[in-house]
Amino acid sequence: MNTTVTVALAVGALVVLLAAVALRLADRIGLPSLLLYLAFGVALGESGLGVEFEDVGLTQTLGVAALVVILAEGGLTTRWSDVRRAVGPGIALATVGVVVSIAVVSSIAVWLLDFDWPFALLLGAVVTSTDAAAVFSTLRRIPLPRRMVAALELESGLNDAPVILLVLVLSEQLTGGDTSVWYLVVAEVLGELAGGTAIGVGIGFGGAWLLRRAALPLVGFYPLATVALCVLAFASADLLHTSGFVAVYLCGLVLGNAALPHRAGTIGFAEGLASLAQIGLFVLLGLLVSPARLPDALLPALLVGGALLLVARPLSVLLSVVWFRIPIAQQLFISWAGLRGAVPIVLATFPIAAQVPGATRVFDTVFVLVVVFTVVQGWSLPAVARLLRLATPVTPRDIDVESARLDELGAELMQLRVPETSRLHGVYLPELRLPEDAAVVLVVRDGKPFVPDRSTRLMHGDQALLVSARGSRQEAERRLRAVSRAGRLATWRGESGQPSETD
Repeated sequence: MNTTVTVALAVGALVVLLAAVALRLADRIGLPSLLLYLAFGVALGESGLGVEFEDVGLTQTLGVAALVVILAEGGLTTRWSDVRRAVGPGIALATVGVVVSIAVVSSIAVWLLDFDWPFALLLGAVVTSTDAAAVFSTLRRIPLPRRMVAALELESGLNDAPVILLVLVLSEQLTGGDTSVWYLVVAEVLGELAGGTAIGVGIGFGGAWLLRRAALPLVGFYPLATVALCVLAFASADLLHTSGFVAVYLCGLVLGNAALPHRAGTIGFAEGLASLAQIGLFVLLGLLVSPARLPDALLPALLVGGALLLVARPLSVLLSVVWFRIPIAQQLFISWAGLRGAVPIVLATFPIAAQVPGATRVFDTVFVLVVVFTVVQGWSLPAVARLLRLATPVTPRDIDVESARLDELGAELMQLRVPETSRLHGVYLPELRLPEDAAVVLVVRDGKPFVPDRSTRLMHGDQALLVSARGSRQEAERRLRAVSRAGRLATWRGESGQPSETD
């Protein structure tokens, strides 16, 4: 076997293993894990172990592939019940907020750094996009108001599309290519967003219908098929010249909220795949950077980052969400929580690949900006949440429900786990008010299984098996989720399954 391939496999395996251990360390000390992954890449690079890597085109290609996986995982793990009230603010932040941020950052770059306008606009566009991986991994560990977190997640999932188009247009202008007038660019952005939305939602619903009716031969095929559908949504949208990034996120959102077989296994697979994509992406970006150039980029990065964090971001948030009655405290937190990560660094490779004059300066500036302000914002978010009195008590978590088809019996087998914060604790089985053709047939408590009866109460940490007729599974799951969130007196309404707390 080729020795180079063997060495590459060994190094890759060691990097993944070290990254997994480092993630544990990062969680303990509150350090954003992306910084450790970047550090691995720098340590492997020209100033460390001496690995020389200058292939910007390959980095850009692999970076886009990694972002597709990360956005798919973000959509799959987002609950529609949390984000539906945040659709307006999230879309406003991803569109109006982007425009305001670019305008402010580019104006300050022209004023303080003496950049010309096209170059300043390019820099502003590159640093404007928030990072889905950073937002998903950081905010989900802090107990915060759901609508606020959902708005930030939607923003990070949707704002890549308009920013990428703007970066490509500005790169073409700076290299002397023909560009459209501004209103045609705006129309193109809106058209791409609309097209990506239609394709992502369409493939999501079509894929959910297919997976519910296809009895795949192996359980492991369900996670693969689900992620493949998300990737297909990206590829289809991109081939049709619409937004693939919007398509993959919305496809994941639809599939993640559909009643699919083996959902828990699918989510676990997607989370692992996204973590691997993050590790590979950040290590690759660390390899690409030249540490010797970074000191010259420190001052521009601090000026641009400070303008973004203290001026552009607050103003963009104010103009985006003021119409949605978002409290001032939440607006301040949203302003501080506009986390940057891999996305701006990947976007900074686009001008280099297009051979824009001065593009290396943009890349170095963005790299330093991301490192410095990830430390500042990532470490301080819990403290900011407490200062603004936004850190909420731990709210009841949704139950984990895993389903599998029993084709010959025309039935569904469901497995659920009762989380520590679920209000299923103490509920008698008859109080679940399951459909007549659904029943809890086995409970495992403290590792010991037993067959329940009408006097059995569910407890924290319990695992239970339920069997239902195929047509009643969705109704049974809706009732379980409603009681888990609102207690034994919860009600549910139609297809949404959203509880109304009456006790």
